[in-house]
Amino acid sequence: MDREISLKEQKKLRRRKILKTCVPIAVVSAGAIFALSSIAPSMDRSGLDFITADTGTVEMSADASGKVVPAYEMTITSPVSTKILEIYCHEGDAVERGQSLMKLDLAGEETELQNLANQKMMRNYDTRQTILASRTFLTNLEMKIKAKEMSVERLKTETDNERRLDSIGSGTGDRVREAELAYKTAVLELDQLRKQLHNEELSHAAARKSKELEEGITAKNLEEKQRMLDDARIKAPANATVTYLNSALGTSISAGERLAVLSDLNHFKIAAQIPESNADKMALGSEVNVKVGKETFRGRIGTITPQSNNGVISFTVLLDDDSDKRLRSGVRAEINVLYDIKEEVLRIPNGTYYHGSGQYIFFIDNGEGHLLRREVRLGEGNFDYVEVLSGLSDGDRIVKNDLAEYNSRKKIRLR
Repeated sequence: MDREISLKEQKKLRRRKILKTCVPIAVVSAGAIFALSSIAPSMDRSGLDFITADTGTVEMSADASGKVVPAYEMTITSPVSTKILEIYCHEGDAVERGQSLMKLDLAGEETELQNLANQKMMRNYDTRQTILASRTFLTNLEMKIKAKEMSVERLKTETDNERRLDSIGSGTGDRVREAELAYKTAVLELDQLRKQLHNEELSHAAARKSKELEEGITAKNLEEKQRMLDDARIKAPANATVTYLNSALGTSISAGERLAVLSDLNHFKIAAQIPESNADKMALGSEVNVKVGKETFRGRIGTITPQSNNGVISFTVLLDDDSDKRLRSGVRAEINVLYDIKEEVLRIPNGTYYHGSGQYIFFIDNGEGHLLRREVRLGEGNFDYVEVLSGLSDGDRIVKNDLAEYNSRKKIRLR
């Protein structure tokens, strides 16, 4: 007689049936997964670019950025408040040194210039008159001194004669005393005249210097006004190209307002910036590599700003060939400031894969139809090469292409 199977036993039987079904499936699935993982993916060799590690020199550099700017650029401003009357050129025009760019209203300035010229002439006449009057006065005083000297000499002779006569009994004591008094008085008067002449010479010299100083100030004012008027005629200071021009005819212009900008578009330099953290790697005259588009130019640091602005330091690069036809104003430039040279180091050509020092994953051609994954540590570099610190050997051929999707694979089969 069949007995009733308990609920507990029914659950056990059900679990045994599930295990008998699932275990084989799991084993088969695991085997399939293992088999798939053990099969290396493949790719076409012709679609890959390779670079080769070798031993050589690497110039260590700090990265910076900048743009191409004209080597010479001059802003012309108005030296006076005036108006624009005529325009003689346009933006983009090539102008020659001394060529007029525009005409300003300078009537008021020319009137002031003429007034200063008249003042200078009057100052000159006044100075000459002062000199002549001084010369006449001093000459008259010198003549008085000579006359007084002759009088003193005469009185001295008379005194000597009276003394001789008195000694032989032909004269009197009163006449000797009178002669001596007249002589002493004349000597004192002569001394007074000589002192007066000295003081008058000093006084007249000071007056002459004052007049000459006034005349010199007027001459300098005239010269400054003439220079300002010449500047206000707005001429090109050198051969250049007009890159900006205020062409609003009749517009009132304030002193110091910009009228034109002239640039030398045949010669260029680089206006660059570098993070202040790399400031210790820069110095005046340091060699620099500049990459503009696909072209690389050599140069050196010409100027460095003394202070950081928003975490960056500005500097200029003077190019060895600043007139290269491939240079264009405003084009962005990548810059490497060279600060050290390492020789006989393992290196690889630089490329888009390089993002600074650190760990990288590369695939290496083993020469037997496979690419092997390799962890590589790279150091610093420049536009051309990157230093290899570990993970590669001289002669290794590395895939330059981005194979990040295969980084979990140890090898890739080449077709």
